[in-house]
Amino acid sequence: MAGHSKWANIKRQKERVDAKKGKTFTQLSRAIIVAARNGIPDPAGNFQLRTAIDKAKAAGIPNDNIERAIAKGAGTLDSGDSLETIRYEGYGAGGVAVLVEALTDNRNRTAADLRLAFSKYGGNLGETGCVAWMFEQKGVCIISGAVDEDELLEASLEGGAETYELTEDEEAEEVGAEVFTEVTNLENLSQFLKEKGFNVTEAEWRWIPNNNVEVVDRDQARSLLKMMDFLEGLDDVQNVTTNFEMSDDLVALSIA
Repeated sequence: MAGHSKWANIKRQKERVDAKKGKTFTQLSRAIIVAARNGIPDPAGNFQLRTAIDKAKAAGIPNDNIERAIAKGAGTLDSGDSLETIRYEGYGAGGVAVLVEALTDNRNRTAADLRLAFSKYGGNLGETGCVAWMFEQKGVCIISGAVDEDELLEASLEGGAETYELTEDEEAEEVGAEVFTEVTNLENLSQFLKEKGFNVTEAEWRWIPNNNVEVVDRDQARSLLKMMDFLEGLDDVQNVTTNFEMSDDLVALSIA
């Protein structure tokens, strides 16, 4: 049942080397607003909202800020925000595929920012549908701590998972696993794994590439990683996914 999440591995490595700590307050607050707008403003009955709140708390966002974001999404606090979710697609250096998920109140501003990011680092922003066919969205449960693989396999099968991948970061002394499932089964799988005693620290929706492109050239690697940093630093950007993979050594060299 082993699965793959190459870009997720690269992001973990990159964040450790860069000493980065997740999303900005603005990005996480916007995710809460949209989640509250798309469902009921009660996290107990809204899995998307509950997940967004968990990420916000992990990033240290104060409870008052979280409550205000929920109220904005529910329409009980007039903020003047008119956020919409947009997915952009394009190519990075060397033609690798890139998906960008954004929450914005100004399409023109966001498109201009993304176009600049792509062109600055040897890529180009494409048309809708140009690379989306290379990816498939899945639900992912992230487990922290050592796991018994036999127990994980059994629980994954019982919980309706499709694949899993054991993770280990020797430098950061972190171990765990990622369990993949259909988007509609994410909440059920997360709850099931918790009931089985696994330490599920996060549940998220993630775009998984059908095929990965290996990057071995240092200049190309540096351009790609700099572009990803630029994109992820934009407040309107919620998530960036790509289909390239590269060795940990090359990641470290490229962002040194």
